[in-house]
Amino acid sequence: MLRIILFATTALTMLASPAMAQEQLRLGRDVAGSLTSGDDRLDSGEFLDLYEFQGRAGQQIGLRLSSDDFDPYLMIRGPGDFSEDNDDASEDDRSALLNLRLPADGTYRVTATSYESGERGNYRLSLIGGSIAMPQSGAAPSRGGGQANGTLSNGTTRGQLARGDQTLSGGEFVDRYTLPVRRGQTYELALSASGFDPYLLVRGPGGLSEDNDDDPARRGSRDSRIRFTAPADGEAMVAATSYDSGETGSYTLVLDGREERARDTRGTAGETTLRLGETRTGRLARGDRQLDSGEYLNSFVFSGRRGQRLDLRLSSADFDPYLAISGPGDFSGFNDDDADDPDSRDSRLHLTLPADGEYRITATSYEAGETGSYRLSVMADSGSTRAEPPVRANERAASGGRITVGQTVAGRLGSGDATLDSGEYVDTYSFVGRRGERVAVELTSSAFDAYTILRTPSGEQRENDDGQDGTDSRLDTVLTEDGEYQVMVTSYASGETGSYRFSVSPSRGSPRQAAVQSGARVFAVMVGISDYGGGQNNLPYTDEDARKLAETLQREGVLNSASVVLTNAQATVGGVRSAFARVAAQAGPDDMFLFFFSGHGDQSDTAVSGLEPDGHSESIVLRDGEISDVEMSRLFGSLRTRLSLLVLDSCYSGGFARNVVDRPGVMGLFSSEEDLTSAVADKFRAGGYLSHFLRTGMAGEADGDGDHLVTAGELSTYLRRQFVREVDDVESETADGQRNYQNLVIDRGGVQVDDVILRLAASGNSTGGR
Repeated sequence: MLRIILFATTALTMLASPAMAQEQLRLGRDVAGSLTSGDDRLDSGEFLDLYEFQGRAGQQIGLRLSSDDFDPYLMIRGPGDFSEDNDDASEDDRSALLNLRLPADGTYRVTATSYESGERGNYRLSLIGGSIAMPQSGAAPSRGGGQANGTLSNGTTRGQLARGDQTLSGGEFVDRYTLPVRRGQTYELALSASGFDPYLLVRGPGGLSEDNDDDPARRGSRDSRIRFTAPADGEAMVAATSYDSGETGSYTLVLDGREERARDTRGTAGETTLRLGETRTGRLARGDRQLDSGEYLNSFVFSGRRGQRLDLRLSSADFDPYLAISGPGDFSGFNDDDADDPDSRDSRLHLTLPADGEYRITATSYEAGETGSYRLSVMADSGSTRAEPPVRANERAASGGRITVGQTVAGRLGSGDATLDSGEYVDTYSFVGRRGERVAVELTSSAFDAYTILRTPSGEQRENDDGQDGTDSRLDTVLTEDGEYQVMVTSYASGETGSYRFSVSPSRGSPRQAAVQSGARVFAVMVGISDYGGGQNNLPYTDEDARKLAETLQREGVLNSASVVLTNAQATVGGVRSAFARVAAQAGPDDMFLFFFSGHGDQSDTAVSGLEPDGHSESIVLRDGEISDVEMSRLFGSLRTRLSLLVLDSCYSGGFARNVVDRPGVMGLFSSEEDLTSAVADKFRAGGYLSHFLRTGMAGEADGDGDHLVTAGELSTYLRRQFVREVDDVESETADGQRNYQNLVIDRGGVQVDDVILRLAASGNSTGGR
C-alpha cells in the first residue's frame, strides 16, 4: 500500500511525524470502517483514517461520511493544492457530505475523521460518480417550476441545482428567489457550493443589476458574494446558478439584510443618515465641530453602491457653502462654487461612487467662523448637467472646468495658468463617462503644438501628441470604467501659449469601424452533424452546436434571415454547396459571411506542396461525403463581403488555414492543428470547445471593452483565454497515434485587430445568463 504524509491546511492540522497507510476508494462502493484509539490523529486530537482514489479533470463525484457513534468530518486534498472540507450535510443531518467537480487528473486523498477530538466508533464512507442529494432542512425548497422558489429572509437557505430546474440561456441550471428590498437598505448575499462553481445574479427595482462569480474578499475562493444597497423599494429577484452550463449539486445561500440607522437618530459624533432623494435643512452654529482651519461643520452618513451617480447640492443665503465627501478606498471629493452656475456661491458635486460602502458628506463654509442656515440634498445624477456656454479666449471659464460629452469649448493657454512639472501650461477639464462609451478627445490650435492627457477615475493615464493632421491632438478611446474623467489640455513644449479649441465627442471608432453597420448583417451557413446514418460514428451535441449558434446570433439581432442551418440528414455535400451559393449571393460588401461546421474531420494522402507540406489534404465529413480544404477555398473565393469567417470545429481542421485564409478579409478559427483530433466538450454539453466559446463570445462575452463591438482582436483573445482555461489539458492525437494536446488555431490573415466582426445591439443581452 502507498504510504505518505498528509498535511491538512485547515484548522485541523495533521501530525507531521508518522507515516499513514491509505486504502483505495473505488467509485460506486461503500467502505465500512471505524475510528479507534490506535489510529493516527490530527494535531488537535481527532482520530483519522486515510483513503485515496484516482480522479479525472471535470469528473463529478460525491463523498459521504456517516456514523451513529460520532459527528463525522470529511476532508479531501488533491492536485494543485485542491482542498475541501465538510462537517454537516445540513442542519438536520450530522453526516459529512461533499459534492465536487475535480479540477485535474491525479490522486485525491480523503480523510475520514470526527468533529471533536477523541471521538471513536463505526462509520460508512461512500464515493459515487455524480452528486449525492443533500438532505433538505426547513428552508425554502429549491427545485423546479417557473416561479420563484420562495422568499428570502435573513439567514441560511439550502438548496440544490439539479436536472429539471429552469435554465438560463447559456444552459446553466438556476433557482430563483424573491427578496423584498427597501431603498437605502444594504443587503449581502453569499452563495457557496462544493459541487459546482457558484454564480449569483440580482435584478430589482430602480435598475438594480448585480452579478458575481467569485467572492472578491476571498482570494482563490470559487464562492460568490454580492453586497448591494437597494436604489428603490420593491421586490428583487435573486438567482442562484453556476458559472458553467449543466453543473449540478447542493448549495447554501446566506442573506444578511442590514437595516440602516433610523432616519432621525443621531450617529457617532453627531452624524445623521442621509438617503437618496432626501433634502435636509440644517444650521452651522457655534458649538458645532470645527475643521482645523476654523470652519464649523455638520456631517452626514450615506450608504452608497458602486457605480451610483450622485448630484449633491449645498445652498445657503447666510454663508458661502463648501461641500465635501469621503468614502471607501480613500475616495474624496469637494466643491466650493457650482461650476454649472458661475454666478452662484452654492456648492454642487456630480460624482460616481467607486465602491459599495458608507460615505461621509460634510456641509461646511468657505470661510472660518461662518454660521447660518443651509439646505443639503442628495439626488440621483442623470448624467446631464447644464451645458456651459461656449468659452471665449478671454473668459475665466477657459481655464478648465466641467464639460459634457458632445460639447466643444474654446480656451487659451496663458502665462497665468497652472503648469506641469516640465513647465507646460495646462487647463484641466472633467467629464462624466461610462464604461464602454467610445469618445474622441480633440484639441486643435494654430498657436502651439497641441497635447492632451486623459486620466481615468482610477488614475490610469493616456496621452496623445499629434493626430492625423499635423500638430493637433486626437485621442479616440473606449472608456474603461464609470466615473469622472480628467483631460489636461496642454502643449508639447514648455512655455507655449495661445488659443485652442477643445472637445469631447461621441465616436464610432476608426473609419473602418464606423463603416460597419448595425443590424442583421451576418449571412451564415451553419452545419452540425450528430447522426451520420451509419457512415461514421455518431457524435453528441454537434447538431445542437449549429442550432444554438443560430439562436444566439438571432437573439443578438445580427443574423440575417437569409441564413441557413443544416443538421444531420440535411447536411449533404449537395445541400451544403447549394446553401453556400444561395446565402453568398445575397451577402453584399457591407455584410459579414460566416461558415460554421461542427462534426467529423478527415485527412487523405496528397502530393507534398507548399499548401500541403505534410502530404495530407484535410476535409470536413458531411452526411454523404466530404468537402476538402481545396474546395472550401474555391467557395470562399466567390464571396464579396467586407469580412468572411470560417469556423471549423472538427478533427484536423487547422489544415484549412493555408488554403482558405489566403486573401484579404478572410479569417479562420479552427479547433485543432492540422494533424490532431478535436474533443467533444461534454462538460459544456457542446460538440466542441470552439463551438461553445464562439457562441458565448458572439453573445457579448468577447466584447472586452464594453463598446458593443466584437473585433477580430477581441474574439481571438477571448477564445485563446478560454482555451487556456478550459482546454489546456485536453488530450489529442494524430492519425498514427502520436499523442499531444488540443490547441486552438486562429489565422486572421489580412483582417486587422480592430476590424469589426459584429456590432451588437447597444442594449446588450443583460438578463439571460452571462
